Amino acid sequence: MAFHRRRNHYYNRFRSILPLICSISGALLILFALLSFLAPTPIDSNNPQHTNSLYARNGVVEDTIGQSVLHIPKKGRTDRDIWSSKNSLYYYGCSNASIKFANADAVTQPNRYLLIVTSGGLNQQRTGIIDAVVAARILNATLVVPRLDQKSFWKDSSDFSEIFDVDWYISSLSKDVKIIKSLPKRGGKTWIPRNMRVPRKCSERCYQNRILPVLLKRHAIQLTKFDYRVANRLDTQLQKLRCRVNYHALKFTDPILRMGEKLVHRMRMKSKHFIALHLRFEPDMLAFSGCYYGGGDKERKELGAIRKRWKTLHVSNPDKERRHGKCPLTPREVGLMLRALGYSSDINIYVASGEVYGGEETLAPLKALFPNFYTKETLASKEELEPFSSFSSRMAALDFIVCEESDVFVTNNNGNMARILAGRRRYFGHKPTIRPNAKKLYRLFLNQTTMSWEAFTSKMRTYQRGFMGEPKEVRPGRGDFHENPHTCICEDSEAKAKKDSGPGKYGKGYDDVLSYNEPELPDPDDDGYQDGPQEKEQFNGTGMDYDGITNEEPELEEILSD
Repeated sequence: MAFHRRRNHYYNRFRSILPLICSISGALLILFALLSFLAPTPIDSNNPQHTNSLYARNGVVEDTIGQSVLHIPKKGRTDRDIWSSKNSLYYYGCSNASIKFANADAVTQPNRYLLIVTSGGLNQQRTGIIDAVVAARILNATLVVPRLDQKSFWKDSSDFSEIFDVDWYISSLSKDVKIIKSLPKRGGKTWIPRNMRVPRKCSERCYQNRILPVLLKRHAIQLTKFDYRVANRLDTQLQKLRCRVNYHALKFTDPILRMGEKLVHRMRMKSKHFIALHLRFEPDMLAFSGCYYGGGDKERKELGAIRKRWKTLHVSNPDKERRHGKCPLTPREVGLMLRALGYSSDINIYVASGEVYGGEETLAPLKALFPNFYTKETLASKEELEPFSSFSSRMAALDFIVCEESDVFVTNNNGNMARILAGRRRYFGHKPTIRPNAKKLYRLFLNQTTMSWEAFTSKMRTYQRGFMGEPKEVRPGRGDFHENPHTCICEDSEAKAKKDSGPGKYGKGYDDVLSYNEPELPDPDDDGYQDGPQEKEQFNGTGMDYDGITNEEPELEEILSD
């Protein structure tokens, strides 16, 4: 009986506290549910975009990576001029023709007409327009104003005269090549030219042996998909002709120039100096690069779908591509690079970019590092941009103007726009042009959790020597001529002599730059083919010929040209 009484006693006590236990359990379940809902989504630990956060505290930006925190000072470097190079005082652009370079009237043969159809986006087409003049001079032919690509990936219906000042183009080159706006009629009938495809990097001898015999027979030929169809190495006078076309004859139309100048003026009104960044972190670029940025199955699925556009493109080892420096930096990495190079958080930055993969989430770390963040869309109203917004090449032209006029230009890939702007900035005064040394920076970003901000900045500045747009940073003849127009860069011997007579007074010179780090660019081949920093080799290493791709498949370099 005593046992039953004790059991009933404990049972009654348990029944009395049961509602309390249920209430506490229910509250805990609700709490856990709330915590699960508010917690961040699980992420890939290898993702350079998501393994860190950036936030400001007491004027210092803190970059958190795992358990490590980099304290990034708000102020930039003050021990040197980060907006110019003193060595630029000793070099200038020079592209005038020699007196031995005969006038066009003396060498142009009658009944020889050259037509070309360009390929790709604005800047890829620009290379074709430049080289068309050189090809016409080699063939002693009259050049018909180039026809722009209106059917490719970019689908821009603009013709030459809607982007470039056609009358200036013709008149400024009148002593070099005869240029006409349209092919004349033959016997009162429309003249149908013979279509041909020129081999890539075709030398002067190549044009004379392959193209000239057909031109002599047919009198009018049209060269299709004309991009990178002239050799990198040419006679000095032909190289200078290239420079005259690129840097003097090709001018944007007045409406484009006026809008571009407005954007530059609005950036200048905000501060004395500004940086222009060609971010190039669009989905097509990332898909083609074959790189992986840690977005898990979602990223692999999305970029994989885009990658199917190229039937011959195979991606086997994304980590290897990044280790070899063939992947664009993330926006966060670009921002950290610039801060480490001495650019402070209050600097104004203009970003030339299409749709950024990941949108605002991807851009957030860059905006935390540089809050004064602008694009053409934030600087101009929709009404101002309306005449350009439906045309990708005209919008790209506006970005081109702002990037060219910026105090510092930063490129995140070595595409056509980056190369052409690097060359123009060398020719017109060697304004700083920063190209990430991606191969070495990959290792630096990978190991940044193990070092202080001071050690990080020291290594960054060491790795970037030779990648900052200094004069003669790349040896003559190396790299693409549009990027390194060495034939058209002359030295001011008098100023150089004064510098050499006072060592140390003017800072580091050419030999100092090269001794630290010369960009790894291969030499052009003797036959004129240049296996340099073109997108097909740089990003996928297949060495495929663009000409072999079907019309349904976007040209590889079209995707990367802007």
